[in-house]
Amino acid sequence: MKITKIYISIILLLLSSCTTYIENKAKIEQSRTYYSSGGFALIYDETLYKNKTVKNKLNNKAFLVLHSSLKRNTPIRISNPVNSKFVDTKIYSNTDYPQVFSLLITKKVAKVLALDPKNPFVEIFELKKNKTFIAKEGSIFEEEKNVANKVPVDEIKMKDLTKDKDNKNTKTKEQKEFVLVVSDFYYKESALNLKNELYSKIKLNNIMIKKINDNKYRLLIGPFKNFNALKNTYISLNNLGFEELNIYKE
Repeated sequence: MKITKIYISIILLLLSSCTTYIENKAKIEQSRTYYSSGGFALIYDETLYKNKTVKNKLNNKAFLVLHSSLKRNTPIRISNPVNSKFVDTKIYSNTDYPQVFSLLITKKVAKVLALDPKNPFVEIFELKKNKTFIAKEGSIFEEEKNVANKVPVDEIKMKDLTKDKDNKNTKTKEQKEFVLVVSDFYYKESALNLKNELYSKIKLNNIMIKKINDNKYRLLIGPFKNFNALKNTYISLNNLGFEELNIYKE
């Protein structure tokens, strides 16, 4: 009888520990900050591999997305804010590329999102795991499905844009200008000090401070009309030690 009671106590203890572990894991998942960013995509070309700009040789007919910090199989959403097209997929591999870009994609991905090669601006959002993936674009072909099978995804479904009630406007949005986010500050004086320092080092006239609220002041550079206009400023800031700068459209 005593032995049976001991066994029951052990089982209850194990069940309690398991429940605590699951609850703690859920709390960590809820409190975790998910990656999000806006910037320009580097569209793969054979010359990028030949001149060692990128180290991965890719098949441009495949649906592949690579990132510098997000790990392989990280679920993400890539959207084109110009036309509202987006796709939910997973990171194919982790790799290096020039920091002025936010991610590396194949031409197939660029085609699905209908990106402008001269201004391939995208928004990237990390998604919670174990979610159903909906590729919200009717032109995903068999090649993408084959790649999806090689890169494990919980579930991929097609969604017809014509049946989406939320997408009533199918016209391309008006092209907007780009703004480069340098940093956020608690005090306006701190933002002003960095603004003056940047001006003295790289002679930028389009630096501005925007008040977000009473405790947040954002240092911005811009606006820029296109990627080429923004690129040199981005590289100059990289050389000063600023990394992974966010870009958004006004």
